[in-house]
Amino acid sequence: MSCPLLDQPLRIAIIGAGSRGCHFADLISGLSHLARVVAIAEPDAAKAGHLAARLGVPTAACFSGWQALLDAGLRLDAAVVATMDREHTSPAVACLGAGLHVLLEKPMAPTIGECEGIVAAQEASGRMLAVCHSMRYNKIYAMVRRLLGEGIIGRVASIDLLEQVGYWHQAHSFVRGNWGATDRAVPMILAKSCHDLDYLAFLAGSPAIRLASFGSLGYFTAANAPSGAPARCSDGCPHEPICAYSALRQYVHTELRAAWPASVCSPTDHSLEAHLAAVRSGPYGRCVWRCDNDAVDHQVVALEFPSGITATFTMTGLTWEGGRRLRVHGGEGVLELNGREIAVRSFATGDLRRIEVAEEPGGHGGGDRRLLIGWLEAARSGDASTILTGARESLRTHAMAFAAEISRVERRMVELTEIAPEVASGVPRS
Repeated sequence: MSCPLLDQPLRIAIIGAGSRGCHFADLISGLSHLARVVAIAEPDAAKAGHLAARLGVPTAACFSGWQALLDAGLRLDAAVVATMDREHTSPAVACLGAGLHVLLEKPMAPTIGECEGIVAAQEASGRMLAVCHSMRYNKIYAMVRRLLGEGIIGRVASIDLLEQVGYWHQAHSFVRGNWGATDRAVPMILAKSCHDLDYLAFLAGSPAIRLASFGSLGYFTAANAPSGAPARCSDGCPHEPICAYSALRQYVHTELRAAWPASVCSPTDHSLEAHLAAVRSGPYGRCVWRCDNDAVDHQVVALEFPSGITATFTMTGLTWEGGRRLRVHGGEGVLELNGREIAVRSFATGDLRRIEVAEEPGGHGGGDRRLLIGWLEAARSGDASTILTGARESLRTHAMAFAAEISRVERRMVELTEIAPEVASGVPRS
């Protein structure tokens, strides 16, 4: 089925009004010539109402879930699926089956079998689906790929990529937050770092053929809790005034309560009183050493690609800075990316070339906005070339994340032929 050429703004439903769903809804509101949000599906009525009021979506177009939304028979063209990770597959497949284009938050799904189901649904529907691997769309990461393609350092031999999660982000999202426990989310290599593995494949020109991975939860455990630390920061903890992970400082006594990540603590009421109440009773007020988390706080992956390129990827949650650092080694020089600067050193001349790239607005250094525009343009025109991360391409790079987790847990090297080319034996399929 081909996509018709559209000359009116796309009518979009937001499925999942958490921080990412709201983020994409706000981006869409700034692209009114391309699309507009006309419906919301969200089980938390307060969250749905808050977003609806901000966007001018009528109450009658707010639903408690994606099934009720589709059953209502609204005139829709597309949907943003931004539910929790384990709840991606059903709404994505149903929306595609209903003839809607889909923007799917990463990771695609918690198992390779569900990822395959989404690919099958997309290919049967002919609709446009983009997975939110925003690194490919980020201006500076795209520039790195272009420079390498132009041969700026000759033939690429190896790549080193470091993801600095940041100590506060690790505590917020992967200890106290929704992604702290894999039984309600997915392994961290998939939840946080499928971005990075996808980007390594983007630079190398294909997914890896084999890899090995090591990592664990080493710091945020009860064994490392300071003596006398209670279950909550608000329970009179003697260490709270000087603790780097104080929930009172991060979520309550800050001028940034309405901004992420503090806003997540109390999504619809950013008063000091509301945030204090949330810290006293909700998940974000827990001592970071006394949570139910099992997500790793550090992990490394070593990869080999079909071209002979090798790569290392390191994720650590114990860093001062956030962001990523990249180093690419070639036959004629070295390229390094740190923050917003690309530095290229020539072996032949010793010359050092520096390229500063301004950060763009729109999330993930502008990558989210560029991704969204690419998907909207594809949906409107029927030309998928503006989507860099379609369903099948994302399935291929997700396989690397599933393989990395097998390697970490089973303590062995994994050949991607075990998943090959897109189907895994040994990866959970349901």
